[in-house]
Amino acid sequence: MLGTFLNVGAIIAGGIAGLVVKKQPSAGIQSHLKVVLGALTVYFGLRLTWLSISGSFGHVLKQLGIVLLSLILGNLAGKLLHLQKASNRIGQLASERMAAVKPDYAERFSDGFIVGALLFCVEPLGILGAIHNGLLPDYFYPLAIKAVVDGLATMTFAAIFGWGVILSAVPVLVFQGTITLVCAKSLAPFLEARGLADSVNATGGLLIFCVALLIFEMRKVHVTNYLPSLVFAPLLTWFLR
Repeated sequence: MLGTFLNVGAIIAGGIAGLVVKKQPSAGIQSHLKVVLGALTVYFGLRLTWLSISGSFGHVLKQLGIVLLSLILGNLAGKLLHLQKASNRIGQLASERMAAVKPDYAERFSDGFIVGALLFCVEPLGILGAIHNGLLPDYFYPLAIKAVVDGLATMTFAAIFGWGVILSAVPVLVFQGTITLVCAKSLAPFLEARGLADSVNATGGLLIFCVALLIFEMRKVHVTNYLPSLVFAPLLTWFLR
């Protein structure tokens, strides 16, 4: 849960800073932060994959094949379920709320809560980070990176909407915390007992790496569509033994 607590704390701190300071970080600082956060995302994503693949050369090749096949099948499933389109619609709804800021305080308060909750809960890094923080209690790094991003975003949102955006920390706590606890209490013991955890972690590590491509704006990867890959990875590992 450490990653989620860091994320929640950053949202609250960012919101308070946005209300008190009312001054956003300069474009130069934000640009440097983006580079640092992107580099850290690359490192922690590939490191997770690297640590999850081991054994003889033939076994490593088999594991990599399973990961790649999981990504292919996961992407197909994601497209069939329209996961990325659903995520995009949520983002568009939040953007429309931001573009039509109401002068009334109560409406701005409500809009701030809704915008923050929508954007902070649907980020792929949040879902991936919560899953792997549950499977690996010490692996909170993706959520720590998301915490910095969300904290900076909250500073901007607080200046627009006021206190309401700070309350979006509550659904983030519930959403990500539930994912982490379910993974820690149920999925982790099940996967570990059957030797399936490494395949999930190796696949998730590559997806976290793909998030870095979005941070760097190098390539538009529909990461949300690939999330079902985390289901295919243990299934393929089980069937191909």
